[in-house]
Amino acid sequence: MAKLLHLDATDCSSLPLIKKTLARGGLIGFPTDTFYGIGADPFNPEAVAKIFKIKNRPTGKPILVLVSSLQQLSLLTQKISPLAQTAIDAFWPGPLTLLFEALPDLPQALTGGTGKIGVRLPSHTFTQKLIDGIGHPLTASSANLSGGNNPETAQEVEQSLGSDLDLILDGGKTKGQQPSTVLDSTDSPPRIVREGAVPRAAIESVLNCVCT
Repeated sequence: MAKLLHLDATDCSSLPLIKKTLARGGLIGFPTDTFYGIGADPFNPEAVAKIFKIKNRPTGKPILVLVSSLQQLSLLTQKISPLAQTAIDAFWPGPLTLLFEALPDLPQALTGGTGKIGVRLPSHTFTQKLIDGIGHPLTASSANLSGGNNPETAQEVEQSLGSDLDLILDGGKTKGQQPSTVLDSTDSPPRIVREGAVPRAAIESVLNCVCT
C-alpha cells in the first residue's frame, strides 16, 4: 500500500523521499491543476511500463508529460513551430497539452509509438515546485484505471491504485471538472485531439485558424 503524504505547497521536507522514489523507478500519485496524476521518471522505460500495467492502459496510448519551465521542453522535443509557440504564449501555464515531435531517444512507451510527445506546463503551484525540485519532467497520466473516473482527491487515488503506487502526495482536492485540451501542433492545420478545459473557440481565436 502506498504511503500517503499530507503536504503543503510550501513544505519541501519530503522532497528527498520523493526524488529517491522516482530515481529508483517508483510511482507517485500527485495533484495537478486538473486531476491527480501518476508521476514517474519519463526517461526510465521500466517506470513508464509500470504505468501501463497498473492502469491496464492500452500500449498504443501515449503518456502525458508535465514540465515546470520552457527550458525543460528541450529534453522532450527540439521542434517548436511558430504555431506551437503562439499556443504556449497564450495558454501556458494551464490546461492545454501540446503534441510535439518527440526526441528519438525517449522511451517508445511514452510516445505510444507515434513519434509524438504530449507536454503541458501546469498552473498549479505545488506541481511546479515538485517538478522544479526533482529537476526533470514528470509523467502525469491520470491516477485511475484506464477508462475510470478522474480522481480529484488523494483518497480516491488511494482507493483505486493505492496498492500499486509507492507514494501518494495529498495536496487537497483539485479543480477537476474537465481534463486538459490536447492539441496536435505537428499537423497543418492543427488538430484538436481531445476537447477539454480550453475551448476550441479560444484556441482558434488565438491561432487565427480553424482546427480540425
